[in-house]
Amino acid sequence: MRLGLEGGAAKRHSRVSIATGLLRAFVFFAAIAATYTIGTTQAQAQSYRFDSVVIEGNARIGQSAILSQAGIGRGQTLTAGQLNDAYQRLLSSGLFESVEINPQGSTLRITVVELPTINRISFEGNRRIKDDALTALVSSSERRVFNPSLAEKDAAAIAEAYSNDGRLAARVTPRVIKRRDNRVDLVFEIFEGDVVEIERLSFVGNRVFSDRRLRRVLGTKQAGIFRSLIKADTFVADRIEFDKQMLRDFYLSRGYVDFRINSVNAELTRERDGYFLVFNVQEGQQFKFGQITTVSEMPGVDADAYQAVTKIRPGVVYSPALVEQEISRMEALAIRNTVDFMRVEPRITRNDRDLTLDVEFVISRGPRVFVERIDIEGNTTTLDRVLRRQFPVAEGDPFNPREIRESAERIRALDFFESAEVNAREGSSPEQVIVDVDVVEKPTGSLSFGGTFSSANGFGLAVSFVERNFVGRGQSLSLEFSTAEEAEAYGLTFREPALLGRDLAFGLKLQYGSTNSSFTSYDTEQYIIEPSLGFPVSENGRLQVRYTAESIEMEERTPPENGAIITNEIAAGAQMRSSVGYTYTYDTRLSGLDPTAGVLLQFGQDFAGLGGDSEFIRTTAKIVGQKRILNDEVTLTATLEGGALSWLGGTNRAVDRFILGPSILRGFEPGGIGPRDQSGGFDNALGGNLYLAARFEAEFPLGLPEEYGIRGAVFYDVGNLWDLSDVDLSGGNVVGEDGSFRHVIGVSILWDTPVGPLRFNFTDAIKKESFDREQSFDLTLSTTF
Repeated sequence: MRLGLEGGAAKRHSRVSIATGLLRAFVFFAAIAATYTIGTTQAQAQSYRFDSVVIEGNARIGQSAILSQAGIGRGQTLTAGQLNDAYQRLLSSGLFESVEINPQGSTLRITVVELPTINRISFEGNRRIKDDALTALVSSSERRVFNPSLAEKDAAAIAEAYSNDGRLAARVTPRVIKRRDNRVDLVFEIFEGDVVEIERLSFVGNRVFSDRRLRRVLGTKQAGIFRSLIKADTFVADRIEFDKQMLRDFYLSRGYVDFRINSVNAELTRERDGYFLVFNVQEGQQFKFGQITTVSEMPGVDADAYQAVTKIRPGVVYSPALVEQEISRMEALAIRNTVDFMRVEPRITRNDRDLTLDVEFVISRGPRVFVERIDIEGNTTTLDRVLRRQFPVAEGDPFNPREIRESAERIRALDFFESAEVNAREGSSPEQVIVDVDVVEKPTGSLSFGGTFSSANGFGLAVSFVERNFVGRGQSLSLEFSTAEEAEAYGLTFREPALLGRDLAFGLKLQYGSTNSSFTSYDTEQYIIEPSLGFPVSENGRLQVRYTAESIEMEERTPPENGAIITNEIAAGAQMRSSVGYTYTYDTRLSGLDPTAGVLLQFGQDFAGLGGDSEFIRTTAKIVGQKRILNDEVTLTATLEGGALSWLGGTNRAVDRFILGPSILRGFEPGGIGPRDQSGGFDNALGGNLYLAARFEAEFPLGLPEEYGIRGAVFYDVGNLWDLSDVDLSGGNVVGEDGSFRHVIGVSILWDTPVGPLRFNFTDAIKKESFDREQSFDLTLSTTF
């Protein structure tokens, strides 16, 4: 029994020993863990206190500036994390190449290596873009700290400028040349590369309009003989989006409401020196307007009154622009009727069976929102009032989103700005709106040197200075002079488009001219002063009134080349005219219901006799109709014009009467038709008091590649010049006084060259008089460069 008890005690003693060992091991490991945790906590909570800060390596930047940038003060207690934040702030300041922060007891040592300053910025390898233009692109500047990251961004900006010029292979590398005193020269090494042209611009899916017609819509052009001079054939990716919008607008304005662009593919040629650009389009069907109705959901507003101002009729080709015009007319009527907050919403019903779109204009009351103010920014030269007068609304007026959009378009149409953004945002309350206008100005002045040539006046030099935004007032000022072999002209023209802040254009013309033409038998010298006022009288009509003071003298040549009639008129000397007049112009070529057709009507009269040596009434009229047919490939133009001079007093001279030139009747020299004086063995053109002319022309493609810019035309002109009433014919031998209609047919070659429009006219007068002077070939070219 005792032995058994002893064995049980041994077992119990063994179990106690094991438990004691486990307890001791647990205590040991717990102690180690606690020691580690306490050490880590102490490391994380470790703090520094510096009695002094030592800064080394700084030459340009003061110690106080470095401490301020780091956010460290003497005697301040800092953690390790705060020291790291100070390090990051110093490094990201863009002032130092490297930074070290070392705590040494109670002293903090900051060692910096300053970035160098830029001594000079230069460009190497650039020929296509000048240094001045490249300097405007870079943000790095001389006498500033050199920043490697900024230099890389500048290199990318220069490369993008070359890419926009079609030089996609351009490479720009910034190089640094070290100078003394920690200065460097920054050099941008440029490899320009070759221009990547658009070798072929084509379309897929177009059935109505040919590739040639659609190419004329786009700003991007296919490579051609002269395209490289105007850089229109270079591939610019950003231009493609603009081209896509232009293409959409073209189709939508012609009723193709389902038109869409499926894709635009730009593929490099095998030689990587050109692009094949393909627009994949889907035209859809052409829709026309169906029923046009107006309903009113606004109490007190009669829909019939607003329906009466609509001009769209069923059968007209659908265009979103025409719908916008109708809404503008209705809202303008609401303003005249003092109806505020009226909104017009077009509801369109599609009729696929007959391909029409019914438009219901719904008049409703819009939200009561007012314009709190108009804020204008970015105009450093242009005065605020030039921009404000583009808005029909002012502070406190009811807010109309459509008027704001139209005002934005008017601001862009001024062509004073690189960009113009107009946005509306909520003002001081939900019922108030602030209109923000942000513009970026661009140069508006130009100095042009050019050349002119015409078969009438020969070669000449033309110089002009034009400022379209004179002293930021929106006024235009031009100084011009041109000297051809047989004609000289010098002039100043000034125009104020908004006199007294209204749509009232004031103009002033001062001009001097002299002629020594081989088509006349005398020389002339002329001075003109002409102030004028112009203002709208209807949606498409405008009226100009003017006063003209003019002195003109006919001068004899040596030896004399004149018969008795012209000699008598020369003897009258310089004659002074003082007249008032007006011209009414009606033009629907840009704003009519049909985008492929338009009409221009002009009618004017001048009444002389307010002083001066002459008394007369001069009347002129012209009407021009234009229509594009065969899917816009052929342009038909018909022009009818005429004039009548009723002489009331003074000497009626050749320079007062009408003398027709090729611009009115082709196929003849200036003064080549009409009454003539053949006395004394001479043959002098006398002009006439009455003229009438009609011109009919068809312009069409010749089948040549569109990029050549060459088109053809055929024309038929008919005209007559007659009547010498109130003319002193004593001693003369006059033929052609009664007049007769001349008939001319001809063909033209029209060449749109980079140096200007060139036109060759080949004519044949199929009906004429024996004393007429024909001109079977005429060439006209004018340009500025």
